[in-house]
Amino acid sequence: MKTIIVGCGRMGSGLALKLQSQGVEVTVIDTNPEAFELLGPMFTGKKIVGIGFDQEILNQSKISQVDGIVACTNNDETNALIARIAQNIFRVPKVIARLYDPHKAEIYHSLGIQTISTTTWGIWRASEILNYNTLDTLISVGDGNVDILRIEVPALMHGHMVNELTMVSETQVLAIKRGLHTFIPTLGTTLETNDILYIAVLAMSKTHLKNLLGFNRK
Repeated sequence: MKTIIVGCGRMGSGLALKLQSQGVEVTVIDTNPEAFELLGPMFTGKKIVGIGFDQEILNQSKISQVDGIVACTNNDETNALIARIAQNIFRVPKVIARLYDPHKAEIYHSLGIQTISTTTWGIWRASEILNYNTLDTLISVGDGNVDILRIEVPALMHGHMVNELTMVSETQVLAIKRGLHTFIPTLGTTLETNDILYIAVLAMSKTHLKNLLGFNRK
């Protein structure tokens, strides 16, 4: 896995070191070369001095080959711009922007850009997002016939209801994480893009569930 981090402050450096410890190949971009000192001697990733939304700098960081990018400079507008460029021009699969303004965060989240805020929580949440697969098996229960899955709701399912994913004796939506809040849904709960679902499913029914979510569509 390869990730770009733009901004080497407390959050950017902390996230870079955390991801590196998880085996991620990390490139860090910052306008100030002295900022890289926060990475310490143990950091083995790539360091690039430059402006994070400069296309030449992004090409130098091999943005077309990365799995994710985190814009965590100290400026909301810069982070939002980097996120939009990464999403719309380079089609980076996972795009995260640090935004202090909650109103802006809500707008960008609606556009499919993940947003984070405070440093400590932000490092944890960014790491979670970057290392998260579309369908993760969290645990197999008992004899392995039942799995608890974590699934991010695709845009295709926005506006659909939980009952469309509920199959008697096969699947059950246990909880939904929406932004900072987690709740137990009803059958009539409406799904939103980027919701995180926690679903109990028979192992033999995983393929059926993937089909319902549209993951197997061409």
